[in-house]
Amino acid sequence: MIKQNKIVLVTGVAGFIGYHLCLRLMKRGYIVVGLDNINSYYDVNIKKNRIKELNNSNKKFKFYKIDLRYKNKIEKLFKKYKFKKVFHLAAQAGVRKSIKFPISYVNNNILATTNLFEVLKNYKKVKMFLASSSSVYGIQNTNIYSTNLKTDSPIQMYAVSKKCTELVGHSYSYQYQIPVFALRFFTVYGPWGRPDMALFNFTKNIYQKKTINVYNNGVHYRDFTYIDDIINQILLISEKKYSDEILKKQNYFSVYNLGNGKPFSLMKFINLIEQELNIKAKIRYLPSQPGDMIGTHSDMSKFYKDYKKIKKTPLKLGIKNFINWFKKYYKYDQ
Repeated sequence: MIKQNKIVLVTGVAGFIGYHLCLRLMKRGYIVVGLDNINSYYDVNIKKNRIKELNNSNKKFKFYKIDLRYKNKIEKLFKKYKFKKVFHLAAQAGVRKSIKFPISYVNNNILATTNLFEVLKNYKKVKMFLASSSSVYGIQNTNIYSTNLKTDSPIQMYAVSKKCTELVGHSYSYQYQIPVFALRFFTVYGPWGRPDMALFNFTKNIYQKKTINVYNNGVHYRDFTYIDDIINQILLISEKKYSDEILKKQNYFSVYNLGNGKPFSLMKFINLIEQELNIKAKIRYLPSQPGDMIGTHSDMSKFYKDYKKIKKTPLKLGIKNFINWFKKYYKYDQ
């Protein structure tokens, strides 16, 4: 007999964070219903392989190929299952692509999220864990991003779309008392990561002794956060009994930064990849690209106050874990 509170919905399960979250939820005894439209923004094969891994892991995973732009399909899923928690990770990713194709982000992020909330409003006491992004901070007068800061100056359409999903969440939370946790992720990396992200791109090109492009002449820094640390933070919020108490005090809507809390320079990041591969990178320094933020640094004080500090994975170990996976996945060194 399956406990009803053990059935959860995860959107974006073919994605990097969604895949890892599903694995951990199943290890904790949850039945995971996962959906994804498996779009072609990046290599579809890695998305299909993530789904394959989830299907092979155990019988607690049920996958549906569903596009959230079509509300009727979401409604059918909610009628079939009695969800108590929804982890909404599905989104059109990509900062630079959002500048060229803004409508795609309106449809896949804003419209899709609104559809999900339109269904959710008819199901009482379902908690929503909404994936947002550090990109919402946009233009600020400080280098450290606190959840107390205003986020009304985004610098590209991806950030606009993620901020809009937060606003949609706040509106539905207020109108229908839907418990909503908006989670702002900071530069997540690790095994099974996205091929369009810096770690994947740098590792592949350095390993193949190709030149890597480093923008803004390398003067970037990021709050690099290892995937296991992000999942630990999500689970801490979603499973603590006093989350309900905290959320009620905040009118059913709360925003958290999920990050490392300690930024590293891009050049340090590249240096650690070089060390692990034992290959010197060939670097082409270029000007900054439109929409790029110079740096991100998460202020984790609210998360620590409401929950607790967790042990973080050192950047060197996280990069090592990724490269070990990368070599195995692509059958290098065999």
